[in-house]
Parts: sequence; C-alpha cells; structure tokens
Amino acid sequence: MAKYEFNMQRLFLRHILADGARIEADRSQSNYLLNVLRLRDGDYVQVFNGSDGEWLAKISASGRRDCALQLMERTRDQTQPNDILYLFAPLKHARLDYMVQKAVEMGAGQLKPVMTQHTQASRVNVERMEANVIEAAEQCGVLSVPEVLEPQSLKDVLAAWPEAQPGRCLLFCDEGEASQNPLLTLAQLKEKGPQPLAVLIGPEGGFSEDERAQLRGLDFVTPIPLGPRILRADTAAVAALAVVQATIGDWI
Repeated sequence: MAKYEFNMQRLFLRHILADGARIEADRSQSNYLLNVLRLRDGDYVQVFNGSDGEWLAKISASGRRDCALQLMERTRDQTQPNDILYLFAPLKHARLDYMVQKAVEMGAGQLKPVMTQHTQASRVNVERMEANVIEAAEQCGVLSVPEVLEPQSLKDVLAAWPEAQPGRCLLFCDEGEASQNPLLTLAQLKEKGPQPLAVLIGPEGGFSEDERAQLRGLDFVTPIPLGPRILRADTAAVAALAVVQATIGDWI
C-alpha cells in the first residue's frame, strides 16, 4: 500500500462519490462524527464507498445532531477487490467478530460461513458480520470492502465448487496433516503460476474424519498444516491468511 495518512478518520458511505457532491449524513453517522469523534463544523474526514475511491470530505454541521459531508477531492483511486475467498466455520459472538475483522485486515475479498459437523454456532448474523467488515475497512485503510456471503453447509459448498469456483484452489487448513510446515506446499503451488485461492478454516474441535476424508479426495483441495500447536479457530484464521499472503498472496 502506498504511503497513507492514518491519522484522519475514515467513514464508509453507501452513496455515489463524485467531485463536488454534498451528502447528508444519516442520524447514526452524524452522531458518530459529532458526538463520538467530537468533530466540528469545518473538520475533515476521508470517505469511501468501495467503488469510487477515497475522498476528502468537509463536515458541515447543523448543531450536534445533523451534518452533511462536502466532497473536496479524491485522495486515492479505487483499488481492485482482493481475490482471496475465506471460508470458515462460524464461532460465537465476540470471537466471530474478531475473526471477521482480522480476515478483512489480512486481505480476504469474500467471507463465507460454512456449517460443518462440529460447528457450535447454529445461527449466523450476516448483518453483524457486514457491520464488522465495514468497521475493519474503515480502520485499516481498505478501499474495496469484502463481500459477506450467505452461510452454506460444507457439503453443499464442495459439491458446487467446480462450477461455482472454476480454477480456484481451496487451501484446507488440516490439523491432521503429517507435516508441520505449510511453506513447502505453498511454494509448490506458487510454481504453478498465479491462480485464484480460497482458505478454509474449521470449527472448534476441528473437522470430522468424514469431512477430512472428503476434502482430501477432491482434486481442487490442497491440505496445509499450521504448525506444531493446536490453534484456536480465530487464531488459525490469522495464521493461515498471513502465511498465504506472505508466500503466494499480495505481500510479495
């Protein structure tokens, strides 16, 4: 990423952003800017919408409840969406919030919950996940906001994969892999040339033996280990995305 001004507050807007546009902030955005951040009339923020780049906007406040944002100039052009598809067995409450936020920071382009045999969370709050994605994007300078996909069973995801994800390699983080080092496997993938990637993290308690056998029997799946220690699912998410990005992703 190019040198970036990290000190200025950023705000995600669901509006078309264009030179000279004036956008009326909704009540929650006005409260956040004026009462949470304690910004004033004439202060500046950076705004983005995931498609029109990032803009410098001047706050025009009407008291402490309402404000508008006057777009001044584009500060960064729009970037291409990240292409890593991140699949994970959903966790409960705060740990799921953490996992989603870190996946955004680590460069996931799409997030998809998958229901496995050992998944403990029976319901997934997609709206809460989307809110966490936006918050993480605001805080870490992301311009392309990752998409949150609807939950689906692992069985159905794998059955539809060849047609739904043609040519995409699924990296299956397998705690039962004989090796402890993922770098050799990832180096071998790199030798094949650029290809779209997906990363799959299992639930607390891991995949069932039937699921592991099914995954290992598919030609689009590549199992990788995550070291000699058993990681919590939310820790495994960060570790897996970090090692993938550092070897065959956008960190190189």
